[in-house]
Amino acid sequence: MQKLPKAAFQTTEKIWLNGQMVAWQNAQIHVLAHALHYGSGVFEGIRFYATKNGPAIFRLKEHVARLFYSAKALEMKIPYSQKEVAAAIVATVRANKISAGYIRPLAFFDYGKMGLNPVGAPVSLAVACWPWDSYLGGKPIRVKTSKFIRLHPDSVVGDAKVCGHYVNSILASLEIKKAKYDEALFLDHRGFVAEGPGENIFFLKKGLLHTPRLGSILAGITRDAVFSIAKDLGVKTKEGDFKLKDFYSADEVFFTGTAAEVQPIGSLDDKKIGNGKIGPFTTKLRATFLAAVAGEIPKYKKWLTFVK
Repeated sequence: MQKLPKAAFQTTEKIWLNGQMVAWQNAQIHVLAHALHYGSGVFEGIRFYATKNGPAIFRLKEHVARLFYSAKALEMKIPYSQKEVAAAIVATVRANKISAGYIRPLAFFDYGKMGLNPVGAPVSLAVACWPWDSYLGGKPIRVKTSKFIRLHPDSVVGDAKVCGHYVNSILASLEIKKAKYDEALFLDHRGFVAEGPGENIFFLKKGLLHTPRLGSILAGITRDAVFSIAKDLGVKTKEGDFKLKDFYSADEVFFTGTAAEVQPIGSLDDKKIGNGKIGPFTTKLRATFLAAVAGEIPKYKKWLTFVK
């Protein structure tokens, strides 16, 4: 077996691959796997958190349902039920004996056929997990609008997490990191703010929370959780079409996402948001979210699947 180079993140012992737990270094595929050539895979990013009752997976059912929705966009038939995939995710976390981290379920067209049409290629499913702390650091970050736009909704199924779609995010990330910013922001094909390369975005103005409407963005599962938490904090949320100027003049701006969680934005296109520091609402929202995923708020325990 080929020796793998050292990863830039902490690896674990086991990966679930096509129904079997295999050693991390043995979870390999053929170089002619269809997905490697054409991006014909779908995936989810899922967090699990340390709680008093052991590791807890955040919104497992919703993530698995979205994985199957994404697969449908590629006419991919995952050879397991949603219940079986959820069980595989739980088993992977349990097998690796870590209390918190990130989970990556990946379904993809595997080796057996070449050419753009994937029908007839076998479908493989892998589930990996590893420890992962804050994605963007938690402190207010510097964001810049990318020269690349979010994928046109008439060109792709934009709310599906298809592997090939993320070349769009890679291009923006390379561009922005080279310019010494922390993260990028996409506009859509009409010039309205869409989302980050891997995050949804919100802004608060005069006590009202705003976020881009569905259509050109991913229907984020953390985004949906923020709607609930904001409502419980007495703040209404408005979905709509918003220009960059709406964000520039906002009181607070933040990203949300599985990896990003609730991430404050200190400046956008070198324009300071508020005083450039994390705002009071973002502070409260973030604290509530982190308490919820830690199992400390009974109302939100319905979001958690405990691994025992």
